[in-house]
Amino acid sequence: MSKKDCGNHDTFWCSCKIKKKYRKILISLAILIVLVLLAILIVWLALRPTKPQYYLQDMIVYNLNLTGPTYLSTTIQVTLKSHNPNDHIGIYYDKLDVYAIYKGQQITIPTELPTQYQGHDDVSIWSPYLYGIDVPLAPYLTVALEQDEAAGYVLIQVRVEGRLRWKVGTWISGHYHIDVNCPAFLMVGGDGAGDHGFHYKPVTQCNVEV
Repeated sequence: MSKKDCGNHDTFWCSCKIKKKYRKILISLAILIVLVLLAILIVWLALRPTKPQYYLQDMIVYNLNLTGPTYLSTTIQVTLKSHNPNDHIGIYYDKLDVYAIYKGQQITIPTELPTQYQGHDDVSIWSPYLYGIDVPLAPYLTVALEQDEAAGYVLIQVRVEGRLRWKVGTWISGHYHIDVNCPAFLMVGGDGAGDHGFHYKPVTQCNVEV
């Protein structure tokens, strides 16, 4: 660009030079940002994080009683095992809540697990207590629970919900929602039943959605 293109005054000429300089800096920064993001994407796709695995190892039922025509009181202790199967990716658990469900209805209040970092191929075990006092039940659920206990089995769902972040090297992702569903098959009475009349029988690995 010539001096004439910018006008006949030196101030205009200097202004054009400054604008060109800033334009080059901005373009260079934009290219650098794109390259960094591209490198992160390539690493992310190459490593491809595998969602964590959860297992319901044990369940102790201290109380699962109808306290009125349509009220249920529950005290349960569960033992949950979480495994990070990734070799090069860590997991930050920023929030995890555990609660119990019976036929689609939540029967305990959420119990919050401690936040923690789970390293490569690491294992975490939690044993929280789940409580529900005089939880209102739909009338048909009261009938269903009585029928299940009479039949000798009760199916409870242990749910874990929360937020996690992936860690690849020094890079940490944004938050992802995690939803874990663990079926707990409780036998009523019989061999192996505890003092409170229930015996936990492991069914399958928990279903995990991230």
